[in-house]
Amino acid sequence: MLLEGIHAAITTPFYPDERIYFRKLEANMAHYSRSLLAGILVLGSTGEAVMLNDEESRQVLRVAAEAAAPDKILIAGVGRESVGATVAMAEAAAEYRFDAVLVRPPSYYAGQLNTAAVRNYFESVADRSPLPVILYNIPKFVPYQIPVELVAELANHPNIIGIKDSSGSLDRIRETVAATQSARRRTVTVTTVFEAVTARMLTPAPEPAGTFVSANDLAGGAAVAATAPPATALKTRIKEVGFQVLCGAGSKVLASLEAGATGAILGVAAFAPQACTEIYLAWKDHDQKLAEEKQARILAANARVVSDLGIPGIKYACDFNGFYGGRTRSPLLGLSSAEKTEVEGLLTGIRN
Repeated sequence: MLLEGIHAAITTPFYPDERIYFRKLEANMAHYSRSLLAGILVLGSTGEAVMLNDEESRQVLRVAAEAAAPDKILIAGVGRESVGATVAMAEAAAEYRFDAVLVRPPSYYAGQLNTAAVRNYFESVADRSPLPVILYNIPKFVPYQIPVELVAELANHPNIIGIKDSSGSLDRIRETVAATQSARRRTVTVTTVFEAVTARMLTPAPEPAGTFVSANDLAGGAAVAATAPPATALKTRIKEVGFQVLCGAGSKVLASLEAGATGAILGVAAFAPQACTEIYLAWKDHDQKLAEEKQARILAANARVVSDLGIPGIKYACDFNGFYGGRTRSPLLGLSSAEKTEVEGLLTGIRN
């Protein structure tokens, strides 16, 4: 599968009593689906995945997938502490027609997680996962940084297709790109203009039972049952890709692309998808000056809202920018009035 462009790491909406607000999740997914995002990550770090139990996680995946447009890559965060639990969530993601899974290292027994143990964990998950695996390096939350040398080894696994690196280190992005240059290459399906083709695009969900009424019949006042028009066959071609490195730091998007990354999965894109996508589009058009301007445009908001304020900041920024953020789950606390005012000021130039 092709992993290019900007992917939003989205939030999980909650009611004030902390129940999951599924209607708002549907609305957010519809909003993201109308954007120029390449894809959407559900239940990553920004999605408060560690705050949900397994049944809640399955329901979030199901609702998100049902509400997403078929042309968006859907990635499910499924990392758990054991291989079996992680594979079970990957199987759920496959059932709900996701395209890939994002897997972080386990963290509780960090002192015993040597390279051999982590290699075994990722290889065992990838062996059993029904979906392609994207490694997730997130040392901010998991007290283990996947060694670049291990990434290079894992890149040759037939079911491990890339990594999201959220270390914030541009040197590490460069090193990972260089270390995986010789990894096995894969033939993937793309559109005629070399954009990603998702499994859901090729195998659309079955239509609900019922009859189809054409717009012409409705306009004429006659509700006559008709046969639904046949779906237009998607024209595709193939492309050869290697191991794909995705940036997880909003401040390093342009520099990472220049270093060989194929795209990014960003928390800042949860509330500013257009602003983030414009960086990638300007870079792809070889407009260096514009790309630099677009990158500079999100720096302050990314630094304060995402890096400093974290999930509460991102959720309030979503509220302010036309998405539903809502409250966080305890023990995370909401923003103060002063912090909310600060966020609003930072978003003045990147409203959707």
